[in-house]
Amino acid sequence: MKKLLIGLFTTFIFGSNVLSPLNFIHTVSAQQKPIPSYAKWGVLAMKKTKERYPNARIMDYLHIGKLSGTPTSTEHFKFWLKEDGKEFGVYVNIEFNNRTEQIINITFRESPK
Repeated sequence: MKKLLIGLFTTFIFGSNVLSPLNFIHTVSAQQKPIPSYAKWGVLAMKKTKERYPNARIMDYLHIGKLSGTPTSTEHFKFWLKEDGKEFGVYVNIEFNNRTEQIINITFRESPK
C-alpha cells in the first residue's frame, strides 16, 4: 500500500504540467535578460569599427560605460581586434544628442593592449 501511495504521489507531482521537472527547466531557460540601454550604440560601434578596419576580425567587445551630460552623452566601448597576426585594442566613443539621439561624433583610438 505504501508503494502504491508513493507511486501515485510521484505520478501526480511529476505527471502534472505545473511541477514537471522538464517544465521547470523550460520555464527557467525561457526567461530572457532585458536588452541593455547601450545595445544599439554597441551595434553601431561594431559596424563603424568593421568599416574602419575591414580586414580585422573582432575578437572581443566591452562596454566601458556611459558619460551622461547635457545636452549630449557619450557611450564608451573597447574592441579587441586581430589583423595580419597582430592583436590590438580600439576604443570607440559615440557622442550623441540626448533628446534626438542624433550622432554628434564617433572617435577611434588604438591601443596596444
